[in-house]
Amino acid sequence: MWNFIEKYGKYYKQIFVIGMPILLGQLGVIVTGFVDTMMVGRYSTDALASASFVNSVFNLMNILCLGFSYGLTPIVGAYFSKGEKGLIGAAVKTALVLNLLFGALCGAVMLVLYFFLDEMGQPVQLLPLMRPYYLTILLSMLPVVVVNVLRQFTDGITDTKLSMMILLGGNVLNVIGNWLLIYGEFGFPEWGLFGAGISTLVARVLMLAVYVGCLCAMPRYRSYLRGFIGGIVSFKELLSVGRLSLPVSLQMGMETGIFTVATVFVGWFGTDYLAAYQVVLVMGTFGFMVYYSFGASMSIMIANYSGVGDKVRIRRCAQAGYHIILASAVCVSAVFLLEGRRIIGLFTSDDTVVALALTLIVPWVVYQIGDATQVAYANALRGIKCVMPVMRYAFYSYVVLGIPACYLFAFPFGGGVTGVFLSFAVSLFVAGVLFMLRFYREIAGNR
Repeated sequence: MWNFIEKYGKYYKQIFVIGMPILLGQLGVIVTGFVDTMMVGRYSTDALASASFVNSVFNLMNILCLGFSYGLTPIVGAYFSKGEKGLIGAAVKTALVLNLLFGALCGAVMLVLYFFLDEMGQPVQLLPLMRPYYLTILLSMLPVVVVNVLRQFTDGITDTKLSMMILLGGNVLNVIGNWLLIYGEFGFPEWGLFGAGISTLVARVLMLAVYVGCLCAMPRYRSYLRGFIGGIVSFKELLSVGRLSLPVSLQMGMETGIFTVATVFVGWFGTDYLAAYQVVLVMGTFGFMVYYSFGASMSIMIANYSGVGDKVRIRRCAQAGYHIILASAVCVSAVFLLEGRRIIGLFTSDDTVVALALTLIVPWVVYQIGDATQVAYANALRGIKCVMPVMRYAFYSYVVLGIPACYLFAFPFGGGVTGVFLSFAVSLFVAGVLFMLRFYREIAGNR
């Protein structure tokens, strides 16, 4: 036991030190998601079901854009280990231009999709609620794209506290805005679901403004800022960053895509099923963000070790990160198994929705180990800039296997919404094993 602690102890500590601010910031996002869903669910079941569909669709764009920004992290980490602050600033400038172009492309696709909402088989009575909410969330994606890049920069130089504070502050503003605009408190208009969208838009714009202000005003960022201002955005640099960014984005997008496709399938069962699915997904996102926070921390450390070619530390850091993420999966699953009824009751008072959501907790728990494994080793591979194989494995796991499994488990096999959740275990376990095997193949050699 002592040898085990001696071998991994310092890595546990470093992962926690870097990862806890990321986790707290992400938990702020999740708590806001909890509160958003609770407030909308208390307003009406139709509003909850509408939010479920729109948020699931936009989760795909959100994850695509977030994953695209992750291509910057290993670049920043490698430069940071060598003290190249000017090069980091120039890389951030290149990544910002590239991410804005990518975000604009994704936004254009989402705008086209808006005109086909009535063709997706969703309950007709929900469309008047979905449409205005959809457009406000679409507008709010522009500040999100820029904040994603700035977060990868500050996290990559191990300054994770700034993004934590900004995320928490923005989420508090969003909750206040929800309270005022969903229910019409203190003379504000009672806009219901549309009010939740406006609140999200305002909070995201203010978060971006604060982020830019801090980076421009704080002395510790001046060397990076000079590199940003003086950096030249060339096609070669855009291509270099894009080669890392696009595979990560597509890998995360394909993973999220199975949940988005599943939302469409669940909508075919009716409003109550869609509302229950939304409640359990929001609960499940809590676990995913815990895993991804420690995965991101591990990726940052691995990028630093990769910058100096230390394979021994790369391997041990990945193993330590996997231990932490697995332990997190067990803890999160235990909480939802023991307190699921109480947690679901916070989101909705509709007895039918509560009963349906309760049946989905065990199927949700089933796929947590697979989810934890794929998160851990996808981030480990990202830290060593091995991203192309991850994209291929994600395609096999999520598109070739995951989407057909989702349909088969839900309909021909008669599993319904429970079958949808059980199908996630198949794709996530396969992805996790493939990512793990590839990582250890890449770093084979020194021990």
